Amino acid sequence: MSAPPPYQNQPQQPYGYQQQPQAPYGQPQQPYGQPQPQPPRRPQPQSSPLRGLITAVILLALFGGVGYYVYDYNTNPNGGKAKEEADRKAYDRKHTPQVGDCVKITGPKDDSQMTVVACDSSDAQYKTGETHVDGKACGPEYTTVIHQRRRLGLGTTWCFTKV
Repeated sequence: MSAPPPYQNQPQQPYGYQQQPQAPYGQPQQPYGQPQPQPPRRPQPQSSPLRGLITAVILLALFGGVGYYVYDYNTNPNGGKAKEEADRKAYDRKHTPQVGDCVKITGPKDDSQMTVVACDSSDAQYKTGETHVDGKACGPEYTTVIHQRRRLGLGTTWCFTKV
């Protein structure tokens, strides 16, 4: 005698009936469409005044730090925006002559660089006589004229005499 096939050992189910799949850990699954039971919720811990105070202190320290950084960036003469502005003003003072300043001019005529120097220096080549912002021409007594255009506007004209 031979052993019966494996499907013959299972209990017979009526026609159209399907066995429910098993959930993990051997618990039967709920039929489709029925709500699943929810696990019990843990109660929320009560918020204490100390927790709120700690949060407020942390936020205050964070905003205070950001505020100090912005203040320091804008006012510190050794770095940040104030240093950039001081460097720009120093460059402008050195390369933008006023009436009466002596200058040394380097570079080609259409892209010359003016540097303010002491009038008793050996580098002094010209003395600034007039400056015009509105595009006026220099008089015949001036030997050298430099005109620099700006992005907006007419630009500046410097009139120089030989030292």
